[in-house]
Amino acid sequence: MILKGILLSGLIILLMVGYSCSQPPPPSDRANCENPIFDKKVASYLNFTVPTIGVETLDESKEEFLILDARKKEEFEISHIKNAKFCGFKDFDTAVWEKYPKDTKIVVYCSIGYRSEKIGEKLQKLGFINVYNLYGSLFEWVNQEKPIVDKNNQATKSVHTYNRNWSKWVENEAVKKIW
Repeated sequence: MILKGILLSGLIILLMVGYSCSQPPPPSDRANCENPIFDKKVASYLNFTVPTIGVETLDESKEEFLILDARKKEEFEISHIKNAKFCGFKDFDTAVWEKYPKDTKIVVYCSIGYRSEKIGEKLQKLGFINVYNLYGSLFEWVNQEKPIVDKNNQATKSVHTYNRNWSKWVENEAVKKIW
């Protein structure tokens, strides 16, 4: 009886270890965060439920994607990736996206990737099969000196950093941080 209990306990431990090890592996594009501390911070906020895409990969092929900004409207109006569409986060309306084919290639971003992953999950539940989360999101985009535009589609160097605490992750000296 004691031996059965020990074996059963061992089996439960093995199952628990196996489950925790079965988490999705970090994506191959993850290395695109240039600052290893920021990279670790971004990874700690993600569950990797939505495949990620790196800044360089998106920059080289952005014409292939519908790019969605999952931040607040005021963040989007300060700056966003050119041709990105505002989709919001708390006010995300699934009905808006029903007109798009389910095989549309979509990249979602926010400040660092947390909100965009959640919107990516919602898009997946709607049946979209080519949804990606921009790893490091807008902060990494500007850290790698990629261009951004304001609400008038004019080039800008301003970024809404959500709040003072998060602004430290925008390391590009040329960027004006707004919160």
